[in-house]
Amino acid sequence: MLHLKKLSKDFAGKPLFTELNWHLKKGERVGLVGENGAGKSTLMRIIAGEVESSSGEIQIARGGTVGYLPQDGIVAKGQPLFAEVMTALSELQAIEREIAELTTRLELEPHDAPGHDQLLDRFGHLQEEFRLKGGYAMESEVGNVLSGLGFSASDWEKECGDFSGGWQMRIALAKLLLKKPNVLLLDEPTNHLDIEARNWLEGYLQSYPYSVMLVSHDRFFLDQVCSRIAEVWNHEISDYHCNYSRYLTLREERVAALRDAKKRQDDEIEKIEDFISRFRYKTDKAPLVQSRIKQLEKIERIIIPPDRKRIRFSFATPPKSGKTVIELSGVRKAFGANVVLDGIDFTVESGERIALVGHNGAGKSTLMRILAGGGVTSGTLTLGHNVIFDYFAQDQAQELEGNRSAYDELLADAPFDMVPQLRDILGAFLFSGDDIQKKVSVLSGGERNRLALAKILLRPSNLLLMDEPTNHLDLFSKEVLLEALRNFPGTVVFVSHDRHFIDGLATRVVEVGGGKLESFHGDYEYYLEKVAEREAALQGSGNSKPHGAKSDTGAGDSRSLTNEPSSKEDRQRLREEDKLRQKEERARERQLAELESRIAAREEELAGVEAGMALPDFFKDVEAARVAGERHAALTAEIASLYEAWETV
Repeated sequence: MLHLKKLSKDFAGKPLFTELNWHLKKGERVGLVGENGAGKSTLMRIIAGEVESSSGEIQIARGGTVGYLPQDGIVAKGQPLFAEVMTALSELQAIEREIAELTTRLELEPHDAPGHDQLLDRFGHLQEEFRLKGGYAMESEVGNVLSGLGFSASDWEKECGDFSGGWQMRIALAKLLLKKPNVLLLDEPTNHLDIEARNWLEGYLQSYPYSVMLVSHDRFFLDQVCSRIAEVWNHEISDYHCNYSRYLTLREERVAALRDAKKRQDDEIEKIEDFISRFRYKTDKAPLVQSRIKQLEKIERIIIPPDRKRIRFSFATPPKSGKTVIELSGVRKAFGANVVLDGIDFTVESGERIALVGHNGAGKSTLMRILAGGGVTSGTLTLGHNVIFDYFAQDQAQELEGNRSAYDELLADAPFDMVPQLRDILGAFLFSGDDIQKKVSVLSGGERNRLALAKILLRPSNLLLMDEPTNHLDLFSKEVLLEALRNFPGTVVFVSHDRHFIDGLATRVVEVGGGKLESFHGDYEYYLEKVAEREAALQGSGNSKPHGAKSDTGAGDSRSLTNEPSSKEDRQRLREEDKLRQKEERARERQLAELESRIAAREEELAGVEAGMALPDFFKDVEAARVAGERHAALTAEIASLYEAWETV
C-alpha cells in the first residue's frame, strides 16, 4: 500500500532520518513510536504531502489515498456540525444529487424520447454505485461516528464555530474516518478524547478495512489497536511485529545485544589499532600492518545513540495525615439549572489512590475543584487532621507566568530551604543547561506540563489532587510519573483518560455521572468487569444504564432490549454459548502463549546469530559464514511465519 524508498530528511544540515526503506501493507495497523523530536510527526507530514523530504521517494498503490490528522490546529466553522461532517461524503452526495436530477428528467420525458434508454442505463448504474458505496446508510454512519466520538444528538445542528479546540479536533477526526482513506495517518488522535470515545475509536480502527499508521501516548490504545510497532530511532526506522507492551521488552533485548556487539567490536578495533601502532615502522611487518589497516577500514562501526532522556524524580516524604483525609457530606453543586453533583457523600482515606472516571461533562473536574476547596452550592467539606494538599488542575500549565523563565517560575513559589535544589528539580524534569532560562511562553505543551508538575515538588504534601496530569507527556515520562506516584506515601485523587495509567495506580475507581458517585474498590480492570456485569443485568431487566453514562460498547449499537432472551430455554442456550466462547478463548490464549514463547526463543537465537555476524573477522571462515547466513535466513523466515500465525490467532 505504501513504500518509502531511501527517504531522508535534514533540518539545518542535521539528519532527522536517513535513507528509510519501509513498507506498509494493506490492512496493517502500525504504531509509530520514538522520542520527542525523533521525527514521527515529520514523517507523517511527508507521507501526507505537507512537507518535502530531503531525498528519496514515496510510492503509494495505484488509486490509493492518504488522509492525515495532525495533533491540533484544525478549525471548522460556517455550518452546522452534521452538515459539516457530511461534506466528508461529498462523492456520495454528488451521486445522490445526480440520481435526483435523473429521476426528475425521467419523470418528465416520454419513454420513447431520444436518449431515454441511455438515461435509464445511467440511472441504474448510479443507483448500484450508490448502494455499493453505502449511500443509503450515509446519514446513519455519520450519526454513528459523531455519537462514538462523544457528540450528542443535540449538538448536530450546533454551528461548528461554537465548539472548542478539543471538539474541533473531534470534528476533523470524524470527517477523516468517514472519508476512509487507504492510508490513515493519525497523530495523537486520543489527545482530545475521553475514555469512552477512545474505546469507540479502538473498535473502529480494529475493523478499519485499510492501512493505519498512528502516533499515540496512550499505551493501552496502542496495545489494543496496533499489531506492529515502527520505531524511529538513531535516524532509522525499526520494525517490531507485536503490540507496544511486547515491543518494550524486545527493544531492551535488542539494545542490550547492540551494546554487547559494540563492546566486542571496540575490543577488536583496539587490538587492531594497537598492532598497527606497534609495528607501523617495522619494514618486516609492513604487509601485516597494511592488512590490518584495510581490515580496519572495512569494519562498519556500530553506533550506539545516547540513552533516552527521562524524567527522574520522587515526591518528598510528607507529614502523616489522619486516617480520614477528606469527607464530603450532602454536597450539591449546580451551575444555574444544571445540577452537576446532587447531594453526594464521599470519604477519602489515607493512602488511597482514587481514580475519578466518567464521560466528558459528568462532573469529574468539578468534584476535583470542590476537593481542592472550591465552593459548593450546599453541603459540607471537612478536611482531615494535618492534611496538606496540592492541586494540579487540568489547565495548570496555563496558570504559569509567560514572561518568567522556567527557573524564575519555580523560584517564585519555592520555600527558602528549597532554593538550592531548584536546578536539580528542573534537571529531573529535563530542563538542563540553557533550557532553564527559556521563557515559559515559548515552551511546548509537554514542557509546560512538566514545569507545572515540578512545582508540586516544592513542598511536601500528603494529598495530591491531580486533574489530567499526563496531558502532553510522552509514554516514557508517563511511566516515570506513574512509578513516582506508586511510591508516594500519601494519598492521591486523580482524573486521567489514560487507561494504562489508571490501571497502574488506582486502588479505587469512582464513577461520576448523573449527579451521583459510585465506588468500585479495586483497579480499573475490576471496575470494567463490574460495569459490564451491571450493564448485562440492567439490559436483562429492560432498564437503561444509570448515572447518564454512555455504554463502552460504542455508539450506534442497534441492539434492542426487547430482543433479550425471555424464556428459560433461551437463557440456558446463551449460557451454553457463553461457556463455549470462554473455552475457545482459553484455547486461543494457550495458542498465543505458545506462539509468543516460540517467537521469543527464535528471536533470541537470531540476535545471537546477528551478534556473531557483526564480528570483524566473521567472514574469514567461509564455511562458518555460509552456515550462519543460511541459519539467519531460516530463522527470519520462521519468525515471519510465526508472527503470521500469531496475528491469525
